[in-house]
Amino acid sequence: MSADTSFEILTDRLSLRRPEPDDFDAIFAIYTDPRVWTHFPSLRPTDPERIAAMIQRWISSWESHGLGSWIVRLRETGEVIGNGGCAMLPSLPSASDAADASEGVADAAARVWNLGYRLSADHHGHGYATEVSRAALAAAAQVAADVPVIAYLVEHNRASAAVAEKTGLHLVHRAPDVGNPDPAVMRLVYADRALSAAQLATALR
Repeated sequence: MSADTSFEILTDRLSLRRPEPDDFDAIFAIYTDPRVWTHFPSLRPTDPERIAAMIQRWISSWESHGLGSWIVRLRETGEVIGNGGCAMLPSLPSASDAADASEGVADAAARVWNLGYRLSADHHGHGYATEVSRAALAAAAQVAADVPVIAYLVEHNRASAAVAEKTGLHLVHRAPDVGNPDPAVMRLVYADRALSAAQLATALR
C-alpha cells in the first residue's frame, strides 16, 4: 500500500481517492442498485439529493478529521466500483458538555472511527471489501490511533462479518437492531479493541 492519505492510496488492485462532487453519477448508480441492499432493502436511497448530501458528508469528514470515505476505483481500468473507508462518528455530548450541546460540543473520549463500504454488485466476491478495509484501518491508525475502529452490521450479513474478522476486528456487541422494520434482526458491532460504554453508545446511534 502506498501512502498519502490526503490524496490517494494505492493497494494491490485499487485506487482510493478522496471524494469529489463529480463522483455523483457513479455513486448514484451503485447506491440505487437493489442488489447492494439485499441485507437491508428499506435503506436503499433513490433520491438524488440524498445521495449528493451523503457524498458531501464524506467530503466534510475529510475536511474535519483528515480521513473519510474514499472513492474506490480499479487500478487497471479506472472504473469506480464504490466507496469505503473510515469516518469519524460524532459522539453524544458528555454530561460536562451539556450546556454546550447546542454548539455541537461532543465528548472526544466517545469518538469512534466507523469502517464502512459499499461496492458495486458486479464486483462482489473478489476480495475488494477486505482490501479497502485493511487500507482504512491503516489510515485510521495514522490519523488518530487512539480512536477505536468499529464496524456495525446486521447479523445475517455474513459477508460483511467475514470482512470485519479478516481485518482483525472482534465482535463486541450483539443486540436487537433498534428501528429495523424486522424486529427479529440482530445488530452486531465489531471493534479493534474493547469499547467504553460511551464509545459503544456512539456506535449504536
